[in-house]
Amino acid sequence: MSRPPFQKRAKFARKRVKAKIRIKKKDPLLVDGKRPKPLYVDYKDVELLRKLTSRQGKILSRRKNGCAATSQHVVAEAIKRSRFMALLPYVGD
Repeated sequence: MSRPPFQKRAKFARKRVKAKIRIKKKDPLLVDGKRPKPLYVDYKDVELLRKLTSRQGKILSRRKNGCAATSQHVVAEAIKRSRFMALLPYVGD
C-alpha cells in the first residue's frame, strides 16, 4: 500500500521565508523634506560626494543611496566635475 501524497510531501517541506519590511531611504539632497528648486549639488562639497561614492571611487546606484532619478543625475554630474578638478579620486585607495 502506498501512502497518500500529502504524507510524502511533508517529509520534504520547506520553511517559509518571512518577507522583509523595506524602509524607504531618504534622498540625501532634500532640504526639510523638500527638493530645492534649482537642484544643484556643489562639486566642491567633497564630504557629501564621498558619501555617494563607494570605497573604490565608483558612483553608488540610486537603490543604495536613496536618490531620486533627478537627484542622481545631478549627483553624478557633480562627482564627475569634482574628479576632473582633482577633488575626488577616479579610483579608490
